[in-house]
Amino acid sequence: MKTRRNSERLSYSTRVVRNDSLNMKKYVKADICVVGAGISGISAAVEAARLGLDVVLVDGFPGLGGQAVHSIVGTFCGLYHHGENRYQFTHGIADDILHDLGAQGALHYRHGPSYTTVLYDEVALSRWVERTVLDCGITAIVGAVLREVKTDGRRICFVDLATRYGEVRICANGFVDATGDAALAWLAGLPCREPARGPIYGSQMIVIESIAPEYVPSREELAARLREKGAKYNLVRRDGFAFVFPQRGTALVNLTHMETPLDPVDATMNGLRGKEQADRALEFLKGEFPVAFGNARIRSYGFPGIRQTRWIVGVHHLTVDEVRAGKRFPDAVARTAWPIELHDHIEGYIWEPFDDDHVHYVPLGSLLSPDADNLVAVGRCIDADAAALSSVRVMGPCIAMGAAAAHVLHLAGSGSVHEIDKNVLQHRLYDNVVRTD
Repeated sequence: MKTRRNSERLSYSTRVVRNDSLNMKKYVKADICVVGAGISGISAAVEAARLGLDVVLVDGFPGLGGQAVHSIVGTFCGLYHHGENRYQFTHGIADDILHDLGAQGALHYRHGPSYTTVLYDEVALSRWVERTVLDCGITAIVGAVLREVKTDGRRICFVDLATRYGEVRICANGFVDATGDAALAWLAGLPCREPARGPIYGSQMIVIESIAPEYVPSREELAARLREKGAKYNLVRRDGFAFVFPQRGTALVNLTHMETPLDPVDATMNGLRGKEQADRALEFLKGEFPVAFGNARIRSYGFPGIRQTRWIVGVHHLTVDEVRAGKRFPDAVARTAWPIELHDHIEGYIWEPFDDDHVHYVPLGSLLSPDADNLVAVGRCIDADAAALSSVRVMGPCIAMGAAAAHVLHLAGSGSVHEIDKNVLQHRLYDNVVRTD
């Protein structure tokens, strides 16, 4: 009997099909389409869904979470005030993540002299993102690359995506560009900015295991040894860190710098070279700090970590002088005190921390293109000079910008994002702009 049942199952029928390109495209309609499922895009999508909007979330990666998960960024930066009362700047999904991952033991807080960062388990964050997207009823499409953006006057009408399963067209009332490279704005024909003085370098992050945590050197000691011995290991970067995550028995390592161009061939090849740098970084750690890292091995490589490539020309161009001055904008949507962190030279980067009581803000104008009525840019897509952007593109303010985008498009409805009631918006964003408890 068992053999007979197996034979029946093995004779499962098939059908013959042909590619009919006229009928391959899938059509999806939504109130809001968020392109990019990194931390700012997740924040925008979840906030919009909680406002009762029908949301489609798109990403080119085969999974959700963007660089926060797939590049193993590994730390929530810019989330806390630096003063004696280190209150939290950003709430919304940040509260949920800190609560839920904290309950799992998947977080580790590091209190530095001028900043607080939170290390996280990227697997736990990935599952949190996936469960939250499901719970919120968000339609997700991953492994989807933007092919075309159709506009009608000042409005984006739809976006066309290419996936391994065929083409998809998404029609929506409002759009969020959370791509990281302003890809949505770029394909819509809107003006964008790129670095003019040369590349801003990215990093190849790795997680290493089998370390001796109690013997891991301080960041200062590690940097001093890098400057002294880095050339011996053919390392191009002369600073960096190895942050221990005690609960995991691992260390998050960032000792690399590579260019992250927008050219598809160069981007791929530089990503491969970044992993070669990461391998040499481990050799350096094992050779120079054998007690701490002698038995270490790489547990996981992230995708290339990209900092700044291309971003929109907005209504407001945030400047480094405004960041340094802590200018409080009447249309502020996010805040942070993260230092200026400009990775503009291959050996290292500019690190300019602020005083304990410092706070700087992101205005709504930096999220809006003057030529589009239903588009909001978030994360590292917003308009700023390179140094200013380096201080606001980190996780904390990115979460706040994503939440703001959802509220802006909710308030705009079928109208223009430029004509919403800014007072109502400020009331809605109180926790991310004013709250200090």
